[in-house]
Amino acid sequence: MGLFFENALHDDFGCWPLGYTGTGGIDVGLIAAIGRAVGNGDDAAYLAAWTAAGDRLAAEAEAAIAAGRRHEASALFLQASCCYVTSYHPLYGTPVDPRLVSAFRAQIAAFDRGLALRPVPVAPLRIPYEGTTLPGYLLPAEGREGEVRPLVILANGYDGTVTEMYFASAVAVARRGYHCLFFDGPGQGEPLIEQGLTMRPDWEAVIRPVVDFALDLPNVDRTRIALMGWSLGGYLALRGASGEPRLAACIADPGLRAALPPEALSKLGLSAAELAGPGDLPEAMFDRVVGSSPRMRWSVLQRGYWVLGVDHLKGFLAASMALTLEGRVGAITCPTLLTAAESDPLSHGAPALFDELSCPKALLRFTAAEGAGEHCEMRNRTLAVRRMIDWLDTTLGERVQ
Repeated sequence: MGLFFENALHDDFGCWPLGYTGTGGIDVGLIAAIGRAVGNGDDAAYLAAWTAAGDRLAAEAEAAIAAGRRHEASALFLQASCCYVTSYHPLYGTPVDPRLVSAFRAQIAAFDRGLALRPVPVAPLRIPYEGTTLPGYLLPAEGREGEVRPLVILANGYDGTVTEMYFASAVAVARRGYHCLFFDGPGQGEPLIEQGLTMRPDWEAVIRPVVDFALDLPNVDRTRIALMGWSLGGYLALRGASGEPRLAACIADPGLRAALPPEALSKLGLSAAELAGPGDLPEAMFDRVVGSSPRMRWSVLQRGYWVLGVDHLKGFLAASMALTLEGRVGAITCPTLLTAAESDPLSHGAPALFDELSCPKALLRFTAAEGAGEHCEMRNRTLAVRRMIDWLDTTLGERVQ
């Protein structure tokens, strides 16, 4: 039994919105109620409970519009989007489940309506990228929408989407007086679900056109553009910064040198020769790596294979190991902040990466005693983003509020 859900994997997914309660997401009581509705049900029950909650909130939003309460309707649509995006994580994998696509489309529709009803409306943007476009949004600095302000670009992680980035970081960033551009790239959100674009290791090739786009946005201080990534985005932001000299600062939350460090092979009982040899790894090898853990099976077989565009264990390991800063750490020249959360294994390599950086740098630690010791500090996300923006204020010479 988890915090709110009987199924441990459901609890992992269902508790992520706890990080959004301070920025307009759903409240704890609703999360608990959804957990009770799911009970000991399967992934379909989990999807149904979250979808029903999203549908109720969307219906309340429509009623608020009819009554002329636009502000209330905006908040309700955004909360509905939070429910829809949380509903389909257990369905990750290929072939893409049509129920996932339907929930994703409901998420974006509610999200767009919620943003359009804000006092200063926010409309979806399309960022040109290699013959297609990436979805993005520009959330203006709160109360300073028409002013030239510094810009923070947000980079997403392994399994998040723009909606989650909005609640986790964008709202807090905008409240601090920064314009905020957030988007989903290859292997994330719409590019993955609707366009079939899988993850690529050379994220500098993604950040470059995003910065090109940002430079043409109104009211952006071109000399003060920062890049901030969370979860796997901690690696993606650093990799992007290694090939984008126009950035004034970079924040990696957590500081990730690689998605799968080379030493992980030995921990998995694998050798470099096995990975480099001909043919796929045997099924027994998959069982040895993934074991009987539902979380690991979801992370590797469902999410990992899909996001990385592979269909076997050897391909997954090779693609994961390609997500690395090897040979590129020295190319990061802008001031850089790394975070490390006490109970997050993914951030344990941040101190070593910090030592390797030659640019102006800082390491920010979060502890369990602060309620911020987990991955991406999700149980105290407000604290985490506040401290990261404190560093950014100082780094950019900005004291905004």
